[in-house]
Amino acid sequence: MAEEEVKKNEEVIEKNTEKKEETFAKSGKKSKKHIEEVKAEEERQARKAERAVADAAAAEKPKGAKPVTRPKIERRGKKYQEVAKMIEKGKVYSLKDAVELAIKTSPVKFDASVEVHARLGVDPRQADQNIRTTIVLPNGNGKTVRVAVFAPLDVCKTAKAAGADIAEDEEFLKQLEKGEINFDILISTPQYMPKLGKFARLLGPKGLMPNPKAGTVTMDVEKAVKESKAGKVEYRVDKQSIVHIGLGKVSFGADKLIENANTFFDSLKAQKPSSLKGTYVKSVFITTTMGPSIAIENLYN
Repeated sequence: MAEEEVKKNEEVIEKNTEKKEETFAKSGKKSKKHIEEVKAEEERQARKAERAVADAAAAEKPKGAKPVTRPKIERRGKKYQEVAKMIEKGKVYSLKDAVELAIKTSPVKFDASVEVHARLGVDPRQADQNIRTTIVLPNGNGKTVRVAVFAPLDVCKTAKAAGADIAEDEEFLKQLEKGEINFDILISTPQYMPKLGKFARLLGPKGLMPNPKAGTVTMDVEKAVKESKAGKVEYRVDKQSIVHIGLGKVSFGADKLIENANTFFDSLKAQKPSSLKGTYVKSVFITTTMGPSIAIENLYN
C-alpha cells in the first residue's frame, strides 16, 4: 500500500510541474507574447548573421567573376562534338578544303543546306552601304521555288509558259485579302505595284514585296520567272553587317558548291561601296544545317 501511495504522490507532483511550465504570466517578461517575441527576435538576428557571412564571402571574390559553366562545345549533341573534332581550332581553310570539310562534318541524316556567312565592314545605316542584290547560282540552290506573278492577263499567259506557279490578275488580290500566301517569290510589273501597296504589311515582313533591286519589279516578267526557277537568289546585309546565303545542298558535291560559292564571292566583291574606307570583308565562314562552322581565307580584300 505504501508503494502505491508513493507512486500516486509522484504522479501528482509531475502533473503540477507540467502545469507550472505551461502557465504564463498575464503581462511582463514572463508573458507568452513577450516570450514569443524574444524567440522571433533571436531567429531574426541569426538570419541576419548568416546573410552577413554570405556577403563577406561574396565580397572576397574578384570583381567580374562569372559563374562556372560548361564550354559551348560540351553543350552540343554527341554527333556535333564528334564532327567538330575534324576542324582545327583557329585554322583558316581554303575555299576548296572548307567546302569538302563542310560536307564531311554534316551531322544530320537529311540533305543539309550549305551556307556562307560573311561579316562585312560596312554600315547598313548608310544608303550606299546597304548592300542588296541578286545572283543566279549556276547550279541552283537545291530548293523548290514557287513563283507568283501579278500582272495583266496577257503577261500572265507568258509567265505561265515560262514556268510560273501562279499568274493572275484580280484573283490574286482576292487571295491576298484572305491572307493566302502560296508562293516564295512574287514578281510584278511596275504599273501593277500601286495595287500591292495595301498589302505591304502582309508581304513586307516576309520579304515577299516585289522590289526593283531584287529584280522582281520588271517589264521582262518571262526572264524574271526563268531566272527565279533556275536558282536566282537574293542576298542583303543585315543589321549586324552580315550577309547570309545558301549555296546548295550537301548532295551537290564539292565541285558544284565551289562553283556556286565563287559566283557569290565575285558578286559580293562587285558590290563593294566606293565610299567604304578600310576592310570590306572581315571574315567568312561556311557551315551546314546544324553543323560546325569553318573559317575561310579572305581572298576579296
